[in-house]
Amino acid sequence: MNICVFLSAADLDDRYTRPAREFAELLGKGGHTLVWGGSESGLMKVVADGVQEAGGRLVGVSVDFLAAKARANADEMVIAKDLAERKALLLDRADAVVIMVGGTGTLDEATEILELKKHGKHTKPVVLLNTAGFYDGLKEQFRRMDDEGFLPLPLTDLVFFAEDAVAALAYLEA
Repeated sequence: MNICVFLSAADLDDRYTRPAREFAELLGKGGHTLVWGGSESGLMKVVADGVQEAGGRLVGVSVDFLAAKARANADEMVIAKDLAERKALLLDRADAVVIMVGGTGTLDEATEILELKKHGKHTKPVVLLNTAGFYDGLKEQFRRMDDEGFLPLPLTDLVFFAEDAVAALAYLEA
């Protein structure tokens, strides 16, 4: 399965890197392909290293202004002209999406993927991996949107909230 992962390119502490390595190892050992932003820095590098070391493939989609930070030894690397094209290419190459910890870029990618799913533009499973409770506030906001009628489909049809790597991958493989 080609699994697109949206996550931070920042260097983060062990409460985020350890679970990311665990998820990456599960992906690689499961024979999955990581489709990701292609960066050779921060959490993106941690996950790419883990997938590759465990025998998985890497398909990176970077963007012109970040091409200098792209991983040189990915199985495949595509350079998009802008962020909009990058998001479209990432989704196009994926069978499923996992949203890991990240900043505004990750949040932008996550909301666009969910908006496209809400409107029926894709039916790919989306998992929000809530490492160390990082997305507790967002999870609560989504529940409120669901409870108050802001979502045209049940929240459970839009996104699956996983508290750990095992639950995230189990959901995708089911």
